[in-house]
Amino acid sequence: MTATIFLPGYAGMSSAMAYIGMLFILSAFVFETRGRLDSHAPVYLWMMIVGSALLAIRAAHMGEWAFLILEAVWCLAATVGLLRPHHPAAVEPRP
Repeated sequence: MTATIFLPGYAGMSSAMAYIGMLFILSAFVFETRGRLDSHAPVYLWMMIVGSALLAIRAAHMGEWAFLILEAVWCLAATVGLLRPHHPAAVEPRP
């Protein structure tokens, strides 16, 4: 078991944040794979940003450095995707 590194009195809140973050990321993924959301849509990217940010906070709280890096990069990639305009013609259509 990993020791709590920062804000040890907030373990319950940290755990709740992790579940909420997980729900955001998994929901975005399920909606995208079912064709309900496009991975370039702002709502999808916001779900990824919020979810990965919450999971990154949890990872920092627990001292899980590899997971922190993964979630921070995922959050950054979603943020860049949100800030860059999407050009549908540049993307090949799905079969």
